[in-house]
Amino acid sequence: MRLVHNLPGMQLVCLLAAGVEGVEGFPVTVEVHRDSPSFGTGRTSIVGLPDAAVREGMERVLPAVMASGLAHRPTDHVVVNLAPADRRKEGAAFDLAIALGLTATMEENGLPALGDDLGLLAELALDGRLRPVRGVLAMAVALRDAGVQRLAVAPENAAEAAVVAGLDVRAPRDLRALVEGLRGAWTDLPRPPAAAPTTQADEHADLSDVRGQDHAKRALMICAAGGHNLLMIGPPGSGKTMLARRLPGLLPPMTDPESLEVTRIHSVAGLLDHGAGLVRRRPFRAPHHSVSAVGLIGGGPYPRPGEVSLAHHGVLFLDELPEYPRPVLESLRQPLEDGHLTISRSAARLDFPSRCMLVAAMNPCPCGWLGHPTRACTDNQEAVHRYRRRISGPLLDRIDLHLEVPAQKPQALDAPASGPDSATVRERVLAARQRMLERQRRANAALDGRGVRQHCRPDDAGMALLHQAVEELGLSAQAHDRILKVARTIADLDGHEKAGLEQVSEAIGYRLLDRQTW
Repeated sequence: MRLVHNLPGMQLVCLLAAGVEGVEGFPVTVEVHRDSPSFGTGRTSIVGLPDAAVREGMERVLPAVMASGLAHRPTDHVVVNLAPADRRKEGAAFDLAIALGLTATMEENGLPALGDDLGLLAELALDGRLRPVRGVLAMAVALRDAGVQRLAVAPENAAEAAVVAGLDVRAPRDLRALVEGLRGAWTDLPRPPAAAPTTQADEHADLSDVRGQDHAKRALMICAAGGHNLLMIGPPGSGKTMLARRLPGLLPPMTDPESLEVTRIHSVAGLLDHGAGLVRRRPFRAPHHSVSAVGLIGGGPYPRPGEVSLAHHGVLFLDELPEYPRPVLESLRQPLEDGHLTISRSAARLDFPSRCMLVAAMNPCPCGWLGHPTRACTDNQEAVHRYRRRISGPLLDRIDLHLEVPAQKPQALDAPASGPDSATVRERVLAARQRMLERQRRANAALDGRGVRQHCRPDDAGMALLHQAVEELGLSAQAHDRILKVARTIADLDGHEKAGLEQVSEAIGYRLLDRQTW
């Protein structure tokens, strides 16, 4: 807090809060000016591009100050300025700073000078209680970078804010408790509670629960090791969704930087559980096929992360892929290719991370029974063609593996569990991913064109086979590079220094649904 001037009947106090743009926070200086004119208008106003929630903040702040037993003069003229004035301010996170600033302008409340190292982020209830707000992690990082060392938040946000190194976070229950702590010792205020525990994967979603489908399990292991996108095609009930939901349990544990990125995105979206710290579990997002383009990739009047950003460092599962509107699917092309997307508005350009694995599932035809061993397909060839044409060639190019998941016979469904469990597969995935990190410091799927040429070139026999496949199947240049990446991942899983004929042949086998084959 900085007391700028203290003249008879007029005071100005400055405090620090923060706002959010996209998934990034930015510091906001909250200037509270109180004037006591002889005629006492009692007018209040908030300036600095506030939205409706910010403008309504004064209607929450004034009752909260009075309910907390703090001195207040209803006849005073109060002006609150949120700087910088050219950036839009959203949400109720400024309530606490406004209330404390108003309290500090009146000497009878006995607040000492608090310095410029204090940040305040919380909504206020009418009785003075502190309520949680979304985006606290992003805002806490921005305040720390601006020089803040002490931060007061609602108890529900305390564990989230405490993951930011260099911040002394306190969680008073209400405005009165905060003021009493500031009058006394900051260290007397409550510390953040322990964060809720997290797990790597759902213990019930094990790969051994899937009966049969050994070929699909192999493809799932390849995707987990290299971070590749996957499309599964099969009739209803063949296990496509079961396989997809077990993929996060095969992935390597998230690193601390990855957890921080995921937690920040989920915090801005308001999806963090109260009392939770860093998100340690790989995200798994499965939006319905009625989702809009804005819901899938983000945006809106006040841009928010979409499903592809919420799946950052995790899995985005699109079931019944052809049922999604064509423009919605096409909007995925850029974030899948670049690992991030840019949303432009007149006032700003916002960047949203989107480095996720796309796992999609679809039926072979509209009725779903084409190729089924016991049920007949009721669709004609033209209907099947129209159904499959809903997925464009450029989008297929961005999916590394196209996999057929056939219906299982009853004998296979009743058989005992076979094949490795998730823990065993994850060990192989971790070993393969470690080879990639030592060689190129990233997963194979994240390599650019130069990285593919440098690290993924197979031996002469494998390259000759790839050239033949490109000519005969009409594969695109993108499909060519993706085959090389998948072959490199298979070689890493098998412990080979270089991909050969066997690995390239298997990788080509996952490209049978390219445009010419469709």
